[in-house]
Amino acid sequence: MKVMLVNGSPHSQGNTFLALDEMRKVFAENGVETELVQAGNQPIRGCAACRSCAKSGKCIFDDLVNKTASLFASCDAMVVGSPVYFASANATLIAYLDRLFFSTHFDKTMKVGASVVIARRGGLSATFDELNKYFTISNMPVASSLYWNSVHGREIGEVVQDVEGMQNMRRLARNMTFMMKSIQLGKEKYGLPEQEPPTFMNFIR
Repeated sequence: MKVMLVNGSPHSQGNTFLALDEMRKVFAENGVETELVQAGNQPIRGCAACRSCAKSGKCIFDDLVNKTASLFASCDAMVVGSPVYFASANATLIAYLDRLFFSTHFDKTMKVGASVVIARRGGLSATFDELNKYFTISNMPVASSLYWNSVHGREIGEVVQDVEGMQNMRRLARNMTFMMKSIQLGKEKYGLPEQEPPTFMNFIR
């Protein structure tokens, strides 16, 4: 089992990292490997809608997106963490996720997804919803916890004082571990769900 942890904060050792690291500890205790991708402080531009990835199998902009595509393909789960800016995720992280999900054409069915959001006060639910949409458009089941996957803190290190939030991170990691292992057993016995060829239509037709 392997989990891809994406830190969408520009602070590589900030509160978002601390929340993800709390999950990493639980994954390690359960024999689950993790790999951290630091995306939030990288020079990542948005998608140009050129669709060259449909021909080449990779994004035309050769940056962190292409460097981590193989990790995404091989992992069993992904956790995306972001600070909250104006009730939404870090723009650099969104650019990374837009291009990563759009340019990778492998089957993402049953990879477990989870988003983790950090804020001083508000905007958590909106950001949480924003990040989960990447999973729900990709046949990826979304892991949950006892409360929404959010932790409060402003200054670096303050999230540790949010005892309930950090407990929520540990519970989320345990739930994800259970889901990954259960899905693996299900694949071995039943295979993946049958997939119909996608049908696309325009609302104007």
